[in-house]
Amino acid sequence: MIKISDLRLRDIVNIHDGRRLGVIKDIDIDPEMGRVKAIVLPGQGRFMSFFGRGDDMVVPWDRIKKIGVDVILVDVSQFGDGHSEYV
Repeated sequence: MIKISDLRLRDIVNIHDGRRLGVIKDIDIDPEMGRVKAIVLPGQGRFMSFFGRGDDMVVPWDRIKKIGVDVILVDVSQFGDGHSEYV
């Protein structure tokens, strides 16, 4: 079992292009099912933002390919298209 606090310490890397996307800012949880729906990453240039989710990147849980000791690998093929949510 992995603690959420442990996940927040790992870098997020996109396996599609090898780009480092940052670290987890927040986690979207489905309270009815008790499952993680997505991870939220700060938008570009907003690593220490405290206001809202306007430019944040939302990566659905099914896009997470591997959780390693130091990194979390995600498959986000639509990086940089101007959308805050990946599908």
